[in-house]
Amino acid sequence: MADKQDSPTAAVVVDPDGMVSGWSEGGRLLLGWTAGDMVGRPVTDLLVGPPPPGFPEGYGAGSDPTGFILLRHRDGSTVDAVAAAHPLSGPDGQALGHVVTIQRWGRRPVIADRAFEQSPFALGVYDPELRFLWINASSGRVIAHSEEQVLGKKYREVLPEFDRSLFPERDDKPYTDALAEVARTGEPTRLITVFRPRGSDYANAWATSIWPVRDAEGMVRAIANWGFDMSAEYWARQRLLILNQASGGIGRTLDVVGTARELAMTPVPGFVDLVSVDLFDEVLRGEEPPSGFPFAPGETITLSRAAQHGTKADSDQAPGATTPVTHAPGSVAARCMAAGRSTVELAAEPGQGGEWAFGPGLAADPAHWPPGNPVIDESIAADGLTGRITVPLRARGALLGVVAFSRLDRPEAFTADDLILAEELTAKAAVAIDNARRYSRERTTALTLQRALLPQGLPNQEAVEVASRYLPGGTGTEVGGDWFDVIPLSGARVALVVGDVVGHGLHASASMGRLRTAVRTLADVDLPPDELLTHLDDLVLHLASDLQPTGPFQQTGESGATCLYTVYDPVSRHLTLASAGHPLPLIISQDGTRTPVPVHPGPPLGIGGLPFEATELQLPEGSLLTLYTDGLLESRERDVDEGITELQRALSHSTTSLETLCDTVMDTMLPQRRTDDAALLLVRTHALDPHHVADWDVEPDTAQVPRARKLAVDQVDAWGLEEAAFVTELVVSELVTNAIRYGEPPIRLRLIRDTSLICEVSDASNTAPHLRRARAFDEGGRGLLLVAQLTQGWGTRHTPDGKTIWCAQSLPQPGRH
Repeated sequence: MADKQDSPTAAVVVDPDGMVSGWSEGGRLLLGWTAGDMVGRPVTDLLVGPPPPGFPEGYGAGSDPTGFILLRHRDGSTVDAVAAAHPLSGPDGQALGHVVTIQRWGRRPVIADRAFEQSPFALGVYDPELRFLWINASSGRVIAHSEEQVLGKKYREVLPEFDRSLFPERDDKPYTDALAEVARTGEPTRLITVFRPRGSDYANAWATSIWPVRDAEGMVRAIANWGFDMSAEYWARQRLLILNQASGGIGRTLDVVGTARELAMTPVPGFVDLVSVDLFDEVLRGEEPPSGFPFAPGETITLSRAAQHGTKADSDQAPGATTPVTHAPGSVAARCMAAGRSTVELAAEPGQGGEWAFGPGLAADPAHWPPGNPVIDESIAADGLTGRITVPLRARGALLGVVAFSRLDRPEAFTADDLILAEELTAKAAVAIDNARRYSRERTTALTLQRALLPQGLPNQEAVEVASRYLPGGTGTEVGGDWFDVIPLSGARVALVVGDVVGHGLHASASMGRLRTAVRTLADVDLPPDELLTHLDDLVLHLASDLQPTGPFQQTGESGATCLYTVYDPVSRHLTLASAGHPLPLIISQDGTRTPVPVHPGPPLGIGGLPFEATELQLPEGSLLTLYTDGLLESRERDVDEGITELQRALSHSTTSLETLCDTVMDTMLPQRRTDDAALLLVRTHALDPHHVADWDVEPDTAQVPRARKLAVDQVDAWGLEEAAFVTELVVSELVTNAIRYGEPPIRLRLIRDTSLICEVSDASNTAPHLRRARAFDEGGRGLLLVAQLTQGWGTRHTPDGKTIWCAQSLPQPGRH
């Protein structure tokens, strides 16, 4: 082309057969062809590519040239032009052909053409059918074609690979579809296209804009695009996305193996094709990891593969499963763990002429690598790998294991930035795995402590039949402070207890143990339920004061608890209960009707200064009592009232076994993923046979002691317990004598035959006797010592009307007769 600031207009006369019959001087100036060159030749010889439809007939309209064509200059270059065809007629009206006027598009300076041609951005223009009209040199390099090779050809013919998405899993739109949509709608668009240029092993990311080119009347006459390589920015963003995904995807559960699997799954397939995570067995067990590097030189290292995930179907390890793996002495994994440094292995040195091919859009500068990396190891190709990054898994200065990030089929070599990404992922996962290990250790310790503090076996007694269950919260939740207990009391009675300490973890388990011990101690004193809870409330207040921090950085544990304390008497069938903020029991009679409990729970333990209310119910024989903690009812799917209704429905199952009913209730009420502990105590009440109870009034006269002894011995003989008659006679004599001498009337003697033989003497005095050691010449003080030596146990309980002194003898064959 001639370097002119203004371009001339060419006039071409074309006969009806499409042959050039006239050629103007402007044609020579514009295209370099002379009249001698062109007259007699087909006008289509001027065109680059096939002629557009309707050329020259009707091409353009009137004096406003609107037809876009690409012409061939005599020097081999191309001229982007607009043309208008004007019909040519003879004197008698016969058609003589057309006069076609041709102008350079826009009459722009030639230097503008040079600017677009030399632009570092890829530029292209296509007709509405997506045929190439023009591309610059940068675009030619991207598509690996020259302008002459593609002009007039359709985009899909030249670049069929752009007619499909490179990443169909992301639902990316094929680039050709984007071009066609702009041609159809006339709306511009912008997109990022990821593809592998021809002759390259690396996927590049291009930012592209596509827009319609309109004529003076607004018609879309062409489609233009430009793009630039943004691979460095794109892949850096992809790394950030993987790290962001890791932030939300690694460490979601406090489970060592689960966290290892989260690490294995996060970078596949966006970063690598296969990830394996190997851990020390101590880490899996929640124990302290080995200190330092625990293996001698030359020793084979045995770890457990906690997780493995890859793009191939057979590369996945089953979730939750672990398998032993060995790393030979001197292996890459062994060296990485010993040195505490990562290693990058490549199957072959990429690039040509000693230059490193770092990856799409990154500077080929080996100075970015840390010392010793990368290592060319052709042996990994035998395992089907093109590259591998091995990173030691360390947290808080301790070595937990090793992680391997492998690429299988992709040709891209790892870059220095890839190593940084692998180390970032591993560091984040290492902290999460160590947190899970520490949690597992604390949870195991707390659970062991709690189970040691809970009843290992429920005592034998005839007042009730009991069955119990305790389930800790699911994995990911700390152990709570739920507890239950069954405590035999004097007079064949039994105390039924259930409670829940605020908080979770070791503190809750330890507090639960202290409260359970306190309840047992207070129960031995035989306090009424409301008084017992008052004393327990004071204890919790003292525990809370003990937990106050002594320094500015000392953490305090939570304090407070709920407790339900009930006492059942099989002689009277009376149930006395009081609650400190704990759910009341469900009481269901044998006919299935629910017995209401007319008492309101008092405040939780640890509030202080508020009273507790006790109530007494008389239960039908065979009543079913259900004591539980709130973990049995709480659920996201239902409220408390719905939970109670569902619990009552579960209790209605017809079964004679409390153990089976316990399992049914737990299976029905508890979801698969529990967030809290749950304790359940099922109790079926019995009534003591009236023939197993005998009582008499005793006159406050020492002369009545022989009569009391005889009544007791006769009753023991009537029960067939002749072997207990001698001890019974001595015990009754001592207790009745003390009541007459030191107590106040009325005095009452009662014998109860239960699992043991119980003797009770009651009077109206509140003065309790004390066991003491009598001196050699003392006349008294040996009676209670004698009772304590001859019986299984003895004690005093206070009643609203005075006190009761009791003692119990073991029977050879306990049970009902």
